[in-house]
Amino acid sequence: MVTDNKTPQDSTRSEFDKMVAGDWYRYRSGPELAEMTTSTQRTCRQITALYDDDQPAAHALFTELLGSVGAGADFRPPLYLDYGSRLHVGANTFINADFLALGGGEITIGANVLVGPSARLYTPTHAVDVAERRAGFERVSPITIEDDVWLGGNVVVCPGVTIGAGSIIGAGSVVTKDVPAGVIAAGNPARVVREIGPGDRVGLGVV
Repeated sequence: MVTDNKTPQDSTRSEFDKMVAGDWYRYRSGPELAEMTTSTQRTCRQITALYDDDQPAAHALFTELLGSVGAGADFRPPLYLDYGSRLHVGANTFINADFLALGGGEITIGANVLVGPSARLYTPTHAVDVAERRAGFERVSPITIEDDVWLGGNVVVCPGVTIGAGSIIGAGSVVTKDVPAGVIAAGNPARVVREIGPGDRVGLGVV
């Protein structure tokens, strides 16, 4: 059975309140969460439609949708979000096309991050018990991508993962556990390949 200090049958809190607290909740038990995700997804489509003809307007809508956006952050559509307010993007971060942030877990992307095309960030975990899964019980865990990380194309980041500052995740990797700072990790599941060091400089004159 799903058990927690705050049981999933708690009727004193909304499903949204349970979700943001990291407790078990039921997405399909009422209209509240469905309405929020529908509204967010509609805005994502509006951003995509605007982008070709009016990039400043698309960026303004993107900034309004998210929980926070740092100066100089940029993106390429399309993007797919469930809860815009749960996503935070740092300064000068670039998010390439076909980005998906799934579920209501808080996602924090630091400054100067490069997010490759078709990246997937998953925050929900469904109940393991079949009856509880049928009933719609799930919970979310936060994802943190620290400053200066580079996610290659088609990277999947799983619930609860933190990727340390400056690290690189190889294209197509599935990140199931925390990755330390300053390393290259790749594979499914992603594993540390090696540390990043002075030998990786290519002599472009950056101090």
